[in-house]
Amino acid sequence: MVAAQDNTVSGAQFVRPSNPSQPMSGNQLDKKSQAWSALFSEPMSELVKRYTASVGFDQRLWRADIDGSLAHARMLAARGIIGAQDLADIERGMAQIRQEIEQARFEWKLELEDVHLNIEARLTQLVGDAGKRLHTGRSRNDQVATDVRLWLRGEVDAQAVLLADMQRALLGVAERHTETVMPGYTHLQVAQPVSFAHHLLAYVEMFARDAERLADLRRRLNRLPLGSAALAGTSYPLDRDAVARELGFEAVCENSLDAVSDRDFALEYAAFASIAMVHVSRLAEELVLWKSQNFDFIDLADRYCTGSSIMPQKRNPDVAELARGKSGRVVGHLMGLITLMKGQPLAYNKDNQEDKEPLFDTVDTLSDTLRIMAEMVSGIVVRPQAMERAALRGYATATDLADYLVRKGLAFRDAHEVVAHAVKAALQQGVDLAELPLAQLQAFHPLIGADAMAVLTLQGSLQARQVRGGTAPTQAQAQIARHRARLQG
Repeated sequence: MVAAQDNTVSGAQFVRPSNPSQPMSGNQLDKKSQAWSALFSEPMSELVKRYTASVGFDQRLWRADIDGSLAHARMLAARGIIGAQDLADIERGMAQIRQEIEQARFEWKLELEDVHLNIEARLTQLVGDAGKRLHTGRSRNDQVATDVRLWLRGEVDAQAVLLADMQRALLGVAERHTETVMPGYTHLQVAQPVSFAHHLLAYVEMFARDAERLADLRRRLNRLPLGSAALAGTSYPLDRDAVARELGFEAVCENSLDAVSDRDFALEYAAFASIAMVHVSRLAEELVLWKSQNFDFIDLADRYCTGSSIMPQKRNPDVAELARGKSGRVVGHLMGLITLMKGQPLAYNKDNQEDKEPLFDTVDTLSDTLRIMAEMVSGIVVRPQAMERAALRGYATATDLADYLVRKGLAFRDAHEVVAHAVKAALQQGVDLAELPLAQLQAFHPLIGADAMAVLTLQGSLQARQVRGGTAPTQAQAQIARHRARLQG
């Protein structure tokens, strides 16, 4: 956000006259208003105007800017810094500006640089001197810091709902598949049988932690910078706590230098968003794999797929692929914001104008991605037979046979070696462990009895893992119930 000036109190908005010896007319003020005084002897070039202006993207902060300005004005009136009539005029003018923006009738002007000056100039045009008094006791430095926090807080609250929706979508599929067996993988090699519900519940845990991170960062985000002015505070007797209460902030920023220059909240949000998008990307990657002919575990609704321009048989999972790709975009914004802040001395610097676009795009990307991923996951079609066939191909119950031998008294390392020999024999014969005759299994170790055949089935393996957090259907059901209760609370 443009904040080249460090004044805490603005009078009329000034322009630089072409002849400094001549007084400025009202038309000059309307056409070339600036926030700083006639100190400058030449006007800003058109190139610099375009290069430094932020109104093209920061106008989305308009609601926060109006809300913050109204709270500031009410506090100024309560402290006797402006009069009651000034407050009434400001409230009337802001109501009209709000209506104009909502109805797309507001004229955003590049020469006014940013959302703050555009709104303030229109307010002054509507209500005169009262609009000029609004900026008493504040700077655009603390104003923009407040606006961004207000705006981001609203987005954070909306994304908390989207994260809950994402978890509910996963739970909805998991509830139907607590006994659907699929191969669990390590190194993308078949490892042990798990239920499809158990697999999806891993993502519920990830998104639940994302929600915890979001709630935690909200506390640090929800602190009021307004009243810090340009960098040193102000000589006006402001009531910052009253403004904080009206705007719903939990606390005020306690150091004015830090308040106007701090962008930790943006970095922390971008870090949260990057982690959440990594979780999205991992899920998206699995959807892409599972939908491929090599897996054929699931199918996705046509509305989330696209075709090929030359291959008529293709149904490409483009939405999942794009969600996977957008994770790089969000992580890139985090790196950009960290780099933006790392070399800045206190307090406010023009560099900070560059925090808006990556922050805005991160919010938009995460919100859109969570929304579309939740919808896509809710409609997936599961192919249990394909999952079971894949689990049977990888000797997924080998560990169960080793555990069986341990329960019979054999040391685990010895049991591991015995089962390895059995798997080697099954590989040579092209059959599963459960298909080896009992006599052949007993040849590898006499402790193997007829009851071993039960542990070699996929369902037997699933049922055996009753430890809390395990893949047994009863454990998956317990996890689902716990998450449902948490999301309803």
